[in-house]
Order: sequence, then C-alpha cells, then structure tokens
Amino acid sequence: MSHSSGHQQQAPAPDFVPGHVQVGGPSLVWTTPQVEIRKASVSAMDNNAYLLTELASGAALLIDAADDAERIQDLLTEGNAPGKLSGVATTHRHWDHHRALAEVVAATGAPALAGAEDAPKLPVPVDRSVEHGDSITLGGQHIAVLGLRGHTPGSIALAWTEPDSGQVHLFTGDSLFPGGPGKTTTKTDFTSLMDDLEHRVFAVYPDSTVVYPGHGDNTTLGAERPHLADWRARGW
Repeated sequence: MSHSSGHQQQAPAPDFVPGHVQVGGPSLVWTTPQVEIRKASVSAMDNNAYLLTELASGAALLIDAADDAERIQDLLTEGNAPGKLSGVATTHRHWDHHRALAEVVAATGAPALAGAEDAPKLPVPVDRSVEHGDSITLGGQHIAVLGLRGHTPGSIALAWTEPDSGQVHLFTGDSLFPGGPGKTTTKTDFTSLMDDLEHRVFAVYPDSTVVYPGHGDNTTLGAERPHLADWRARGW
C-alpha cells in the first residue's frame, strides 16, 4: 500500500496508525490495491469524516457528514467522488455526526444510510436502514455492517476487509476509541456495548484490524484487546 504525496499528510509507520488529522488541515490518505481511504477532521469537536473510494469503479462511500459541508465537498473532490458518491453512511444519530448531512445529500443526490434504530432521528429521510449482518456494496467491494448497541440504540460500525491481504479496516463511530468504548449513560447501555464489542468485534476480527473512530486518532484491535477486562471493571 502507498501514501499519496503532494499536499497530503504522510502517515507515520506503522501504516494507518495513529492516523492523526487536524481540524482545518489536509486530509490523510491511504491507498490499498482496491480502495482509497481518506480521513479529515471537520469540527471543533474533532469529528472524523471518511471517504472510501473503490479505485476500479470510482464508487465512493462517505462515512459521517459530521460538519462543514464545504470541507466535505472538498473531501469528495479530492477523492474524485462528485457524481459517483454511492452513499452517505451515518454511524449514529448524535447531532455532531450529521450536521452537514442534509446539505451534502442535497448537493450530491447520494442516498443516506444509517442503523435502523437511529434512522428516524436523522435530519434527512434515510434511503436505506441497515442492521447487524447487513452488507453495503461499494463497486465490487462489500462492507459489513456491525450493530454496536449502547452509545445509541442504532449505532453501527462498518468493516471492510482487503480481499488479498485480509487486512481489516473498521470504522467505529463513537462505539470504540483508543482506550475504551464510547460513552454510555446507563449500566445497561454500557453492558450492551461491551457485549457487542466483545462478541461482534474482538471475537471476530484479528489484532491487525485498524480502528477508525468518530473522533481522534486510529488504533488497532491488538492495542485495545488486553484492556477489555479493565474496561468492564471500571464501567466505562
């Protein structure tokens, strides 16, 4: 895999981690044999927006039109996605993850996708509600939908596996960060989120899996796995 040059930031070794981007700064871009991944920070809350573009078809998926529609449009232009945006996926219903959604959908005509339980809370009609076990098609690629209940009832993560290397790229919204799960408001919600993380993420995907969260830097499942029991014990 290679990194774009020019005005784009160069990711330090190892590839994909930490994947730090700054608000108002340039996108970080990684090129795999099949898909280009772009990451940008679009708000004072350091919300991440991701653009996945299949190189063969040009089909693109935007994950979280979180804020700053102008910057999002620039992200689409960088990735040559205008007119080829296959969809805009929203990881969950919290306001800071969809502030630019209505404007981006209106400008591109792309369908909106979201977890079924959160879809009614979004500011646009959702064209496709998805649930755990569903798949999103991106050209010739298939992106798995993981339901991670707890941060919100309909929070989803999206997992794409490179067909040649088996490298997994996992976009977790606010359900998993470096250092722990996303915020929950009740013990029941915390237990639900931890159960889903353990059964649907850590039990399924390898340590090499790269985690792209809704805010801040990337991590890997291998870096986080040793701390699962500690998270359970502390309750957050």
